[in-house]
Amino acid sequence: MEMLSEIGAGESAVVTSNEAGELLKERLLSLGLTKGAVIEVLRKGPKNNLTVYRIRGAMIALRKEESSLIKVSLAK
Repeated sequence: MEMLSEIGAGESAVVTSNEAGELLKERLLSLGLTKGAVIEVLRKGPKNNLTVYRIRGAMIALRKEESSLIKVSLAK
């Protein structure tokens, strides 16, 4: 099991759990980061601080601090 922040550009992963605090967890859930959701890593920004993901047809950007709270497994 890996954290979302560790997945490389061009790879896909499936959300297994959300370890964020209450307020951030609500925000991430409203963006579609629910258990079983497939996430594609589109590109990483400078110093890997900001990463763009595609989830459920929408593009979202998360900071490393946020994406390191999402546990994922690589999609097959």
